[in-house]
Amino acid sequence: MASRRVGDPPAPARRREAPTPPALPPGVSPPSTRDIILRSWPGRLFIVATGIKLLTALLRLAGELPAFFQVLSTVASIAMAVAVAYFVWRLFVLLKRQLLWRVRRKLTLSYIFIGVVPALLIVGFFLLAATLISWNVAAYLFKDGYEDIVRGAGAVADAAGAEMTRAPRDIPGTLTRVQQNGVAALNQPTLSLVFIAKSGDPASQIVAGDWDHMAPPDTVPGWIKASTPGFTGTIAIPHPDQPDRTELVVRAVRHAATGKGLLGHVIVDIPIDDRLIDVLYERTRVKAGSVKIGQAATESITALATQDRAEAGSQSVVFFDIQEWTTGEPMRAAVSLGYRFGDLYNRIAQAQSIEWVGYTWGNFLLWIFVFVAGLFLIIEMAALTMGLALAKSITSSIHELFTGTERVRQGDFTHRINIPTKDQLGELADSFNEMTGSIENLLQTAAEKKRMEEELRIARQIQMSLLPRGPLEMPGLAVTALCVPAREVGGDYYDFFPLGDDRLGVLIADVSGKGTSAALYMAELKGLMLSLSQIYQSPRQLLLQVNRIISENLDTRSFITMTYAVLDLGKGIMTFARAGHTPLIYLAGGPMRHDAQVLIPNGLVVGLRIDGAAEKFAELLEEEQVMLSTGDVIVMYTDGITEAMNQSSDLFGEARLSRIIEEHGHLESGELRERILREIEAFVGGADQHDDMTMILIKVERAEAARVAV
Repeated sequence: MASRRVGDPPAPARRREAPTPPALPPGVSPPSTRDIILRSWPGRLFIVATGIKLLTALLRLAGELPAFFQVLSTVASIAMAVAVAYFVWRLFVLLKRQLLWRVRRKLTLSYIFIGVVPALLIVGFFLLAATLISWNVAAYLFKDGYEDIVRGAGAVADAAGAEMTRAPRDIPGTLTRVQQNGVAALNQPTLSLVFIAKSGDPASQIVAGDWDHMAPPDTVPGWIKASTPGFTGTIAIPHPDQPDRTELVVRAVRHAATGKGLLGHVIVDIPIDDRLIDVLYERTRVKAGSVKIGQAATESITALATQDRAEAGSQSVVFFDIQEWTTGEPMRAAVSLGYRFGDLYNRIAQAQSIEWVGYTWGNFLLWIFVFVAGLFLIIEMAALTMGLALAKSITSSIHELFTGTERVRQGDFTHRINIPTKDQLGELADSFNEMTGSIENLLQTAAEKKRMEEELRIARQIQMSLLPRGPLEMPGLAVTALCVPAREVGGDYYDFFPLGDDRLGVLIADVSGKGTSAALYMAELKGLMLSLSQIYQSPRQLLLQVNRIISENLDTRSFITMTYAVLDLGKGIMTFARAGHTPLIYLAGGPMRHDAQVLIPNGLVVGLRIDGAAEKFAELLEEEQVMLSTGDVIVMYTDGITEAMNQSSDLFGEARLSRIIEEHGHLESGELRERILREIEAFVGGADQHDDMTMILIKVERAEAARVAV
């Protein structure tokens, strides 16, 4: 028999001798720089990577590196980056431990992160929102103003076409009159018109305006069909002197016709030049900058938004659909826009025409916003100042408490903590002073506890003496067992009862709960089993009698689970019954590999004191038999084995136990027990044992009849 404890707690660490920041665990000296570089894997990795980089640098001086050395150099660079990242992380952890050891620093940082950082984030959010809104508003205002000019050009072309339809004989006078009216209406002195006769004769071309931006067109491209109303929009025309430069022009084309047929075409041009940009700026307070045409319009948005910064404080981009004049191919143009937020706000605020003491309503609202923002800033600064003051007050009290605990740790029980504030920390100081005043009582309590632990240790020895002593010698069987209480005393119990005629009774039981009461019920159960096992040969009949007797004496909150088996080697049969206990695992022997069987006959727990419990116990209790052969393995256990938990609260489980028995069932019973224990210890790790662990392993070495000798 063997007894051992799984998951004992480690030895206590050495106490810290001085109130210094615990950058490292107590009793451990910080590693030197030499140790970090030469005796750690990141340091060695850094040295090796540096050597490889130096070697490849020397080889690169002699010529181009072979492919192998190029790959090696890349790997060395990655290794150096990993090592440096590790060192930076270690430095960060060390600095964090040193800087944040004091509570005052922690509270100060917490106030900053709780009060200041969110305020800065909110301000940043609103600034970002204002930037995005102003970006889109500037683009909208500029595009709306530009489209007004485009619509104006279309209106001038419509007017010219309508006048020519009514008075086709005075086309020059019509063009001149419409051009002058258009200049006055649109404030565009560069507005120019041309009439192209249906014959296409250049001599019949009539112009109005200066046409300084380009020569007036003499034809209308084929993509503008006579069946359509015409065209209004922006066109791109190659510059006559610089082929790589493209000119943008606002152009409108209308067909002039009478009842007799088509007279010709009217073309209205407004060049996009500095004068047009100045007019748009006066209307929208947005200044147009550089222009990108074609594919670059969708690839250079960032570059556009950073140009012309000297002309305006903020930047935006607006996109236009344009067409190539000759072919009608659609194109895309991106125009960078510059604007000042104040000018943009004033432009929008002009919609509110109400004035009060020289200010528009929009300006008045802006001043209110500035006032509220300043008020919030003052409140934020006041909150931060109060937070720091509170942090200082709290940490001063904590320092007093810390000093007091250090004095008590050194054995000075007369020291008293003086915290004058009437708050929770002051109450804590009073409680600490009362604690030091009653330290003698605590020492007496500790001595009493030590005495009780000694008595429990003796009780444990007595309880363990109730379990079978010495090895069980029975020809034909190899039997081993263990019992590990979770506390000093426990409620698990196992025993063997020689019954004569090559028969052996085996019992395993688990009293509900742990501690002294469970141990006493276990002792009572042992006495019952010693007497009843010699009277009743049937496991079922024996458990019925145990339930009848013990239910009269058992506490109403307690019960017992048990499994009782009778092994008859003469007949090669094991008969067993289970009263609410964990299953029995049976592994058949023989040369063929078998899966372990989990045997779970029905049965109710022993000792329930409820109405009709005895009848229900007898009704549910089943008795089963298993034929035995050489090499069979029988494992009986309590729930402390399968319910052993690791630090993640995972259970060891019956499946894992069955797998171990299947894999190592060929071992001797003692070796199999040690194998199971090692697996449980490895699974549990550092977790505490929460329940008693008891297990019986029986291996059939010979199935024929044998004599029992204990």
